[in-house]
Amino acid sequence: MLRVGLTGGIGAGKSTVANRLAEHGAVLVDSDRIAREVVEPGTEGLARLVEEFGPGILAADGSLDRPALAAKAFADDESRRRLNAIVHPLVGARTGELMAAARPDAVIVHDIPLLVENGLATAYHLVVVVDAPVEVRVRRLVSARGMAEDDARARIRAQASTEQRRAVADVWLDNGGAEDVVLAEVDALWADRLVPFEANVRLRRPRPPRSPEIAEYDLTWPAQAERVLARVRAAAGELGVRADHIGSTAVPGLPAKDILDLQLTVSTLDDADTLKELLGDAGFPRLDGDWLDDAQDGGGTWPKRLHVGADPRRAVNLHVRSLETPAWRLALLFRDFLRANAAERDDYRDVKLRLAAAHAADGTVEAYAYEKQEWVNGVFARAEKWAAATGWTP
Repeated sequence: MLRVGLTGGIGAGKSTVANRLAEHGAVLVDSDRIAREVVEPGTEGLARLVEEFGPGILAADGSLDRPALAAKAFADDESRRRLNAIVHPLVGARTGELMAAARPDAVIVHDIPLLVENGLATAYHLVVVVDAPVEVRVRRLVSARGMAEDDARARIRAQASTEQRRAVADVWLDNGGAEDVVLAEVDALWADRLVPFEANVRLRRPRPPRSPEIAEYDLTWPAQAERVLARVRAAAGELGVRADHIGSTAVPGLPAKDILDLQLTVSTLDDADTLKELLGDAGFPRLDGDWLDDAQDGGGTWPKRLHVGADPRRAVNLHVRSLETPAWRLALLFRDFLRANAAERDDYRDVKLRLAAAHAADGTVEAYAYEKQEWVNGVFARAEKWAAATGWTP
């Protein structure tokens, strides 16, 4: 199943997006609703809160008096930790139950306000952030929720910043204007990205082949790569030695195919094989076949594993290389050599543009990659001399 984390600041209109996705068929898991459910009368959660904070947190009808609880639980950091130690595990367990009950082909949308604050982005295949200008949010909180303006602004300031949310956002929805505008964006997100993304993950379906197309360098490529790498690291766990952004999209100023080349380094290829299904579940299915790097030590090849991204709107090649060969090191050396040598970078640009034009009608990148590799192999000797002269290490 596909896990989508939906978040946004207070007053941004996250529920508008959540409800629209539910109308399309998404399974909506609402963290705020679950947090209320686990402390309803008769629940273990309410009983434990009373035991911890006293019967004064109960209303006359036996339900939770939230302002009374807040007065005690938010009095200091230790009280807040005691509250979280009770409520968070219960919310997590109930969330897990709801997700486990969903169909294998479900698109689960987890509406979670504190996704950024709690560092949870890697738990999802995709993070969608709903945003609106601060003044719009304040106006909504004052008019729709009856908040005092100062209280609304304080609540907004206490949450994650716009920059922090952008750092984890795979999709950014501006909900500051007319509702039909954001709803149209949600409709397109569902049809063009979420539905095929889910199928690609479930079926371990790679992206279709296409001819090489070279794009101008995109300043957002490094940030996009870091979001994807965070998911790779989380999926690999202790088997991952390191994970890096490599290839042309990692070299500032270098035109490239709009495909993020990433490298996961593991100790052995057995570890790479152990990770096959874990990476597939995380949204990186393995490509069938034998994948090899040209050995640079006198002939032959070095084996690797190749996974690709299942997100139809963010192409990824994930090269899984082991410490058993030097290929992982050379990938990093090649990147850093091009970063440090503008003439080599520009030469590479010219090679890429020439070969992409020559193979524009191929419908695949195989011939393009094969011919380009000859130039790449020739760079390694110069890169090694540069590494020795500068003391470069990976």
